[in-house]
Amino acid sequence: MHGNIVYDLYYQSNVDTPYLEKELYQHTLQTSLEITIRDQYPLRVAFTTQRGNSALFRDITGLNLQYSNRDFKNALLLKAQKWEPGTLEEWGELAQLKQRIEERIKELNRLKRWKTSPSQIQMLVEARERELYGRLKDSLSARGSLMDSLQKYMPARDKADSVSDLLRERYAAAARQVDSLQQELVAWERLYQQKQQAFGARKQQLMTAIMNSRNNKELADSLATMNLPDTILPDGYRSLLAVRSVGIGRTMVDYSELTARNVTITGVQAEYNPSYYIAFATGAVDYRFRDFIVNENRVRQYLNIVRVGTGMKEGNNIILSFYTGKKQVYNFNTAPGNNITEAPDYKIMGVSLEGRWQLNKHNYIIGEAAKSSMPYYVRSAHDQGLGASMVSLNDHSNEAFAVTACSFIPATGTRISAMFKRMGANFQSFNLYTSGSAQTAWMVKADQPLFKQQLTLSGAVRQNVYTSVFENAAYRSNTIFKSIQATFRRKHWPVLSLGYFPSSQLMKLSEDKYVENLFYTLVATASHFYRYQGITMNTIFSGTKFYNHQTDSNFVYFNSTNLLLNQTVFLGKFTLNGGLSSAVNQDYALYGIDGSMQYKILTWLEIGGGIKYNYQTEYNLQQTGYSANARVNIPKIGEVALMADKGFVPGVDRQLVPNKTGRITYTKIF
Repeated sequence: MHGNIVYDLYYQSNVDTPYLEKELYQHTLQTSLEITIRDQYPLRVAFTTQRGNSALFRDITGLNLQYSNRDFKNALLLKAQKWEPGTLEEWGELAQLKQRIEERIKELNRLKRWKTSPSQIQMLVEARERELYGRLKDSLSARGSLMDSLQKYMPARDKADSVSDLLRERYAAAARQVDSLQQELVAWERLYQQKQQAFGARKQQLMTAIMNSRNNKELADSLATMNLPDTILPDGYRSLLAVRSVGIGRTMVDYSELTARNVTITGVQAEYNPSYYIAFATGAVDYRFRDFIVNENRVRQYLNIVRVGTGMKEGNNIILSFYTGKKQVYNFNTAPGNNITEAPDYKIMGVSLEGRWQLNKHNYIIGEAAKSSMPYYVRSAHDQGLGASMVSLNDHSNEAFAVTACSFIPATGTRISAMFKRMGANFQSFNLYTSGSAQTAWMVKADQPLFKQQLTLSGAVRQNVYTSVFENAAYRSNTIFKSIQATFRRKHWPVLSLGYFPSSQLMKLSEDKYVENLFYTLVATASHFYRYQGITMNTIFSGTKFYNHQTDSNFVYFNSTNLLLNQTVFLGKFTLNGGLSSAVNQDYALYGIDGSMQYKILTWLEIGGGIKYNYQTEYNLQQTGYSANARVNIPKIGEVALMADKGFVPGVDRQLVPNKTGRITYTKIF
């Protein structure tokens, strides 16, 4: 078991506009555990609870137990990296071969040392001298006086010849043995390398199969042919790979465009895809997308969905979905009259048919058609039941269809994705905020790398891709939003980024009325990490231009141009940071300067602090703030981090009001 525990206490004296709250506290406790059972079966456990005194944010508690074949594949990959292929018998043979090679190397070195040893060379020299002496005596045999003088050495001649012959024979035998050992050694080393390469090829084959398989069936088929040991493949590995995910507790439902997507439930969900496809989810709806931000009074909602089909999720497939449950309808003005005494019937039901066509390795298309029950106010008007309104063929206002296409062009590295969907005025699903009017949404997005992937261009055009619950009930937008971004990366150069895209701000108008304003933002950033005269530094420059008006938003610095320059210097245990900023519009300008320092006293102790200064031209205001932090890492206990900050947030009458924040965080990793 591995994981972490984190407790965080956050305090804020003022909340930024357009919401106005003071003296807020928020407690967050969370833990994330990675559990491996019997070194084979990975599970994840996550627990989070959040409590605070804000009227805007809900208190949230969730517990989740999760299994996914992605974690199982990662576990297989880790084992593959550590795996030494081959059976015990094969490894025994390889070890014996290695031992023989080592013994032959020792014998070869011994013989070489014997041939080149000083004593052996001296014996050969002496034998040669005796041989030469014998020849000299034969050549002088006619000279009697000399023969008489050498006669006393005659008995030694035969002995010298025999010793010389013996030494030469031994030397020649040793040389022949050296040659034989060298040839034998070369053959055995070649065999050893071949066996090692075979084992390495098996290991690489396993890693390639895990990383490059297109789906779990392809991976399972590849693993079945490798004859892997139980230490790598546990019992039931095919089923474990086929289980895409199982979640109990707070879990995410993300199935299709027209049924349920980005819906968090407290319940159970599972997906199983060996060669056919089965999925289901049931539970109480916790929140959808980002509507958890606002703590409005909502009815209890729940979701039930069953999906069956054939084919692999990543390949060609056809999937039939049936969903039912309760979902709050937000367009209250469509209700017939204002004298309703009974609670509305928020139950919904629907069916969809989805198909995926994998055209080739890099291109696919997903199409889906769906039909749902009518909203309660339409059923009441026509005296229809839930199921009857869904299967009725006379009305097409409760139908929807969607098409998604993705393409990759390897020659240019281009990625293109597109989506189009059309939803009738009475269509209902857990992926749609019912508006009471027909809706059309579409999106086209492209990513293009250039100059050997040093420059990346990303662009998108969309309409109604996200419809907010906070919009008016009969609202239908015809606005087309464009976004484009360019990023340049080159070694030893600054990273440059330029983007133009829509931004959003959520505003509270009254106790139950909200509005979301959209406007464009131009952002440019340059970041450079470098060394100068042996000192490591980082420089960041950014500029932001808001294209909005005061009538569009309560954002104080509307239609403003913001510039920021930040410099960081790393000096051993010290980190120095300084910044300059400006925000200028047609009415006034705000300028700021700040500086801070971090000091790593010990490996387990770090402190820091800073000062910030603001000057606003409209009221000639000069304001000073501060920041301080500390980090203590206590062995076997964990890390405690403290933070205090006095800054400024926009207030009424174009002024900045003080905002104090504080944080205490405890972290334990195990």
